[in-house]
Order: sequence, then structure tokens, then C-alpha cells
Amino acid sequence: MTDMEAFRDAVTAWAAGGPGDVARELAARLPVRAVVLLEGLSDAAAVDALAGRCGRDLAAEGVCVLPMGGAMSVGRFAHLLGPSGLGLRLTGLCDEAERDHYARGWERAGAEQSGFFVCAADLEDELIRALGVDRVEELVREEGELRPLRTFLRQPAQQGRPAQQQLRRFFGTKKGRKIHYGRVLVEALAPDRVPAPLDRLLTSL
Repeated sequence: MTDMEAFRDAVTAWAAGGPGDVARELAARLPVRAVVLLEGLSDAAAVDALAGRCGRDLAAEGVCVLPMGGAMSVGRFAHLLGPSGLGLRLTGLCDEAERDHYARGWERAGAEQSGFFVCAADLEDELIRALGVDRVEELVREEGELRPLRTFLRQPAQQGRPAQQQLRRFFGTKKGRKIHYGRVLVEALAPDRVPAPLDRLLTSL
């Protein structure tokens, strides 16, 4: 486990009600300068993949990419880590539906409201639109999952739905699939096709 992973785990335990001593000590020792608050592991996989493509090591730069396990936790994490807590710079990426949760969390932590970036629907939607449905289906085939996709598409609930929505739903039907494709889709992007919220997030760090 790297030092930044240890810091992330210590913060997660702290946010769950544990002591904050380890997180404080690691924040001072590393040192950590910024935290990217994300809803889940698939978002973290996408951010890490884009950073890698750009030749950046965020942990080495003092940036902690932190999946919170749900947007409802953003207020607690922002309070512990932002100006009202460890004094770290906060940034993040959220779905449109979670914008208000992030805004309230930032406000209560005393952080700048411009510090997080919003996807039109969610990050998977942004990535599918950037790549196009045909290219995403090619990637699914390359990953050996064309048969499961075809089986999924035959389900009555999927009939008549737009292809983009079907793909978004498919990625969430198996544990770990969203995380896997968070990386796969980002790595397939042309440099000029990176979704704006994701591009702006990385540029801001």
C-alpha cells in the first residue's frame, strides 16, 4: 500500500466515525495538497486513467483521488478535509443529480463553489457520448463481453430505449464492470474528445 492509499483509507475511516489522528499525521507528512472527492470507484478509475495518459502521477503531486462510496457523504468528507478541517484544496466530479449535495458540502466546508465539476448526466454518459455508441460497442467486443451485451439487450426492459442508455445500464449490471470500463473508455478517447468536466478537473489540479 502506498502512502497516499494509506491516507485515503485513514480519511475514509475518519469519515465513518473513527479517530482522525492517522489522517492528520499522513496529511502533514506526505504532504497532501488537494483531494478529489468522487462518488465511486468507477469515477476514480477514469480520473486515474486520464492522469496516466497525460503522464501525470497525482499521488506524487500530492493529490489524493478519493471515492467516497456515494455522493451523500460529500458534506462529511468536505468538512474534514477542506478549509474547516485539514485545510486542503477540494475539487471533485459529480453527476448533475448530485450537484446540490456537492454545493452544500462545499459551502459548509468554506470551499470555493467553483471547485467541482458536473457531468451532464453521469460520467459514463459523458464518455459514451464522447466515443460514440459504435465505438463503445467495439470496446465491449474487444473486452470479450459482446455476448453478455447482446443477452442484456434482448431483455424486455431494454426494448425501445436509446442505445446510449442501454450501454450505461449494461455497465452497471455486474459488479466491477463500471470500474473496468471507467478505465477502458478513457484510454480509448482521442485527446480532443475528453469530456469537458473530466478535462477541466485534471487541468485544475
